[in-house]
Amino acid sequence: MASLLAALMLTSHAWAGNFEPGATYYIERFDPALKPWNPGQALNIEEVFKNYQYYEILFDSTGTRLTVNRHIQGSKTEIGHYQVAPDGGLKKDD
Repeated sequence: MASLLAALMLTSHAWAGNFEPGATYYIERFDPALKPWNPGQALNIEEVFKNYQYYEILFDSTGTRLTVNRHIQGSKTEIGHYQVAPDGGLKKDD
């Protein structure tokens, strides 16, 4: 729980287009079709736990691949893996 709290506190800023490799981010909506992809405003800890649905974005150690977990009422319901493309979009990993 402490690492979740630390990750959420670090993500309470606006996205600058730079993602920390190995970091976890929490967002309200996920649209992989955006080019360039931008997840919007990160959620803080209060917003995450009061929202019915939110997305957890986990970047790998290189910052070029990500795992997306969808949470509904605190339960993980969907997992997707994506690669950040050169044009700034996301490409679904098989």
